[in-house]
Amino acid sequence: MKLLSFVAGGRASFGALKDNGVVDLGTRMAPCATLRQLLEAGRLAEAAKIVASANPDHPLDEIAFAPVIPDPGKIICVGLNYRDHVAETGRTVTEKPALFVRFPCSQVGHLQPIVKPKVSDDFDYEGELALVIGKDGRHIPASRALDHIAGYACYNEGSIRDWQRHTSQFLAGKTFAESGSFGPWLVTADEIPDPSKLTLQTRLNGTVVQNTTTDLLITAIPELIAYISTICPLVPGDVIVTGTPGGVGAKRTPPLWMRPGDTVEVEISGIGILRNEVVAEPT
Repeated sequence: MKLLSFVAGGRASFGALKDNGVVDLGTRMAPCATLRQLLEAGRLAEAAKIVASANPDHPLDEIAFAPVIPDPGKIICVGLNYRDHVAETGRTVTEKPALFVRFPCSQVGHLQPIVKPKVSDDFDYEGELALVIGKDGRHIPASRALDHIAGYACYNEGSIRDWQRHTSQFLAGKTFAESGSFGPWLVTADEIPDPSKLTLQTRLNGTVVQNTTTDLLITAIPELIAYISTICPLVPGDVIVTGTPGGVGAKRTPPLWMRPGDTVEVEISGIGILRNEVVAEPT
């Protein structure tokens, strides 16, 4: 299934993609009001049966996409997880994953504008594969880590580079309001049995700026889950953003920043295209 969060008629809900429309599961699966609550309740199989027999309630062009999980308990991002990105930054590969967090207010959905903050012109793209946890766990062994994944989505981990460089900690440049995007939907894990077999491409105004395959991750997804779940419990709806490849705008000559009016796309095979326009923060 392809599951998504959306707003239609002024009401927030969640549902599944079907026949170029959306089956509204929020109206059918009470008391679950959000996709996160559906995952917490362990009702994916029930949702699949409902979708199989239901007709779409909304055409795609009549909804507003929300972030796949609008209300995650955690958004944990992985830095420097492709060797070409490590090389272009002049850093060295770390023994353990470099982790930082984003907050829910920093992300928007598919086709929603991402916002260049008024305090900076150094607004960079980072196309990434995101995963959503579907089953809770602590000290999860890598051999069973994929069993804890509900599904996968695209992520643009928009970064404000000058603020990121204020200190050795990344957070300041990584969680500006509405600076990143998450979507267009969650492709359930049964449709992607091996997340190391995907291709990822980022395009800015139609020009390819990042292109990779996910088998090139330095720390693979099972090991990421094992490592992070040792630090803290992972619960349904938690999001792990797995890292960006080389080609970021900050390391080009001259730097290539996202500007108001630009269109940025992150495409991952088996998932789809996450597309957003860039707007300026109101003054």
